[in-house]
Amino acid sequence: MNSFRNRLLFWLVTLIVTVLIALGLLLGQLLKDFYAETMNKRMEKEAKALAILLENEPLERIRLDLKEMGDELSSRITVLDRHQRLQFDSGRIAAISDEDHERIIRTILRKKQFPRFSVIEKANDVYYYIAPYGHGSGRGGYVILSTPTSSLKKVSQQIWGVLVSSLGMALIVIVALGWKIANQYMRPIEAATKVAFELEKGNYAARVPDGEYKEAGMLVRSINRLARNLQEMSRAREIQTDRLHTLIENVGSGLLFIDHRGHIHLINRAFQTYFHLDSSDCLYRPYADVLPHRDIIKLIDDIFITETAMRRHMRLTIGIERKHFDVYGAPIIGTNAEWKGIVVVFHDITELKRLEQIRKDFVANVSHELKTPVTSIKGFAETLLDGAMKDEEALEHFLTIILKESERLQTLVEELLDLSKIEQHGFQLQLEDVDVAEVIAEAAAVFRQKAEEKQIDLRVEALPGLVIRGDRNRLKQILINLLANALAYTPEHGQVAVEAEEKEKEVLIHVKDTGIGIEEKEIPRIFERFYRIDKARSRDSGGTGLGLSIVKHLVEAHHGYITVASEVGRGTVFTIHFPKPER
Repeated sequence: MNSFRNRLLFWLVTLIVTVLIALGLLLGQLLKDFYAETMNKRMEKEAKALAILLENEPLERIRLDLKEMGDELSSRITVLDRHQRLQFDSGRIAAISDEDHERIIRTILRKKQFPRFSVIEKANDVYYYIAPYGHGSGRGGYVILSTPTSSLKKVSQQIWGVLVSSLGMALIVIVALGWKIANQYMRPIEAATKVAFELEKGNYAARVPDGEYKEAGMLVRSINRLARNLQEMSRAREIQTDRLHTLIENVGSGLLFIDHRGHIHLINRAFQTYFHLDSSDCLYRPYADVLPHRDIIKLIDDIFITETAMRRHMRLTIGIERKHFDVYGAPIIGTNAEWKGIVVVFHDITELKRLEQIRKDFVANVSHELKTPVTSIKGFAETLLDGAMKDEEALEHFLTIILKESERLQTLVEELLDLSKIEQHGFQLQLEDVDVAEVIAEAAAVFRQKAEEKQIDLRVEALPGLVIRGDRNRLKQILINLLANALAYTPEHGQVAVEAEEKEKEVLIHVKDTGIGIEEKEIPRIFERFYRIDKARSRDSGGTGLGLSIVKHLVEAHHGYITVASEVGRGTVFTIHFPKPER
């Protein structure tokens, strides 16, 4: 704003100076012309008076008078006869020689004809006035009155001096008044402009300071009222935005907003958690390039095409899990039927589906799992009671089977109770700093003899000093269950390895085997209760179908997760991801 004030003053001063200079030039010229005209008239009167004197008096009698008159008039009086011969000359009064003076006069006379009029001309800074004289129609000669222009120059200088001084004083006064007026009116405008700039930047707390602004006071008060209103509106909008953001981020359902161009503009925390996505990888990108599931993309495509709300149930595979969602999508239509985009809400009903499936499968699975050992125990007991107990060899064989089936029944009940305990809301871990290498060594030691019996190479690779925060016994249980599966499904002369490594934000434990492998479509189900890939082999190996379910729940209780990579006939790798402890 200072530059604006300076520009305003510059143009104001320029305008005033221009006007004053033009006025000075005009006044100076008018005064100069007026003085010159006055001087010309005076010389004309003086020359005519001399002409009258020469007409009435002989030249010889008035020579002395003409000499005195020339001195009094500060002019040079020259008299020529009618043949332009010099009759009288009062003497030099300017820096012009007599020869030049005579030549100038004759030059003027050659150019002018004087039937009855006189002539005035300027030559060499001297005014010449020539007037003819004579009686009747006859011409007696010419009288020439010449006056230097020094007096005119002196008067002109005086005129310009007065004009410059007076106009200069006027300029100073006008500039001072202009500066004062500019300050008086520009100061509030500058303050209001600064506040307007701050409001434009979003600083709604800016205000114009109070002061005596006179005519600009209305502008200042309006700016301050605008700032207060904007601040209140901004505060209300921030509160509303915070509430909306909190609601969107903490709502239990996944939320996805797509604009009219098909670009993702919003995903909430629940959606990111469901699909393991990062907002930085999704926002402002086409949904077809970001969303990993074709069913979701097809639903959004259908909503774009039909412009109607839709609701579908989807079963989606996310990592190693199979999740169920109740998905509702609706178009957003603004005023004047303006297409805004699409909002899609994902309700995770996996737990409801799981509980429903558990209710359906539990009785069947438990009864099926319990039926075999109970039937075996009952059958062999009846056989013994029917007389087989007298056969010592048969008795020992049947009792061994009964013991094995009872142990299997006991294991099943214990694992069911353990799983039920883990799933309880109040389940707590006994957390401590655990050396990963020690836990792996303890778990591997349990299976050394079994590995040697099957001629399986059991290797352990873990750097000492690698620590995680967890429950030692539960971590050992996780590894024992994974190693038991690996040894059970790995044929003779195979390999089983347990490896641990450290990443930037997590600790990874890999359990690798060269067993039969798992088909890709089976991987999402291997952590379900009682699910077996090879049911005959699992039952023969003594498995209950609950081990991996227990592993998954225990890993999640440690705030980690487990991934599976497998190839049929080549082997399987279970990778447990534990967060690194904060230091």
